[in-house]
Amino acid sequence: MSQQPPAQQQSHPGETGQMQPRPRDEMADYTGRDLLADKKALVSGGDSGIGRAVCAAFAKEGADVAIGYLSEDSDAEHTAELVRRQNRRSLQIRGDVADEQHCHDMVDKTVREFGRIDVLVVHAATQEPVSDFTELSTEQLRRTYEVNVFGAFWTVRAAAPHLAPDASIVITGSVNGLRGNKTLIDYATSKAAVHNLTYSLAQHYMQDGIRVNCVAPGPVWTPLIPSTLGEEKVEGFGEQAPMGRAADPDEIAPSYVFFASNRLSSYYTGEVLAPTGGEIQAG
Repeated sequence: MSQQPPAQQQSHPGETGQMQPRPRDEMADYTGRDLLADKKALVSGGDSGIGRAVCAAFAKEGADVAIGYLSEDSDAEHTAELVRRQNRRSLQIRGDVADEQHCHDMVDKTVREFGRIDVLVVHAATQEPVSDFTELSTEQLRRTYEVNVFGAFWTVRAAAPHLAPDASIVITGSVNGLRGNKTLIDYATSKAAVHNLTYSLAQHYMQDGIRVNCVAPGPVWTPLIPSTLGEEKVEGFGEQAPMGRAADPDEIAPSYVFFASNRLSSYYTGEVLAPTGGEIQAG
């Protein structure tokens, strides 16, 4: 981001059009190399932010893309149009991954449309900060885990029978899952859980030739930020990173292309890639 965001706030789940500045999330200057030629991808949380950039990049690499999203119809339609501009098929699937049945339906609709799933990106997530741990309600804790952990589990489990023999699963983690966060305690621990889910699934599916990896970004300027953080946290968002700024989604999406492409990452499974703007992680 060349411009630090000013104070702003939206109702959850947020819309890209209301953000100032607008994030770079369309991979406009990205040139594909057929790394995913004729692949079929499902991206949960694909309507905006990192998910949108991933969908656009996958389409430029030759993939058809199913876009799972919560309720942001206009953002999802814009992302679908980015896919169609590359002469690739798109499919929009509306619903909440906190609902187990929806996770199954999302997979089933993708398979009916595309025939199989070569790349599964489990990206949908939610967060809500609290200033005091005792304010973290059971309802919020349950909601965070249902979306971020159960939703990931249910989606992978539903997709497993439909995955191609050389399929790739990419789960979105977070730098907060690597080092914690004092005001995003439920979110940070949920992301630590999906990091371990990555390790465990990678071992489980090794013999089947299915690779499972994780991208754990640092601060990224997406609609989730102004729709979940207070104005004082949004202003200057990301300046705590060593690079002094948040990333745009376009800067994170190539990590997903890397893991999705067997040509690039055939020897990678059980890895957590952390594009964090220079924050060094131990281990």
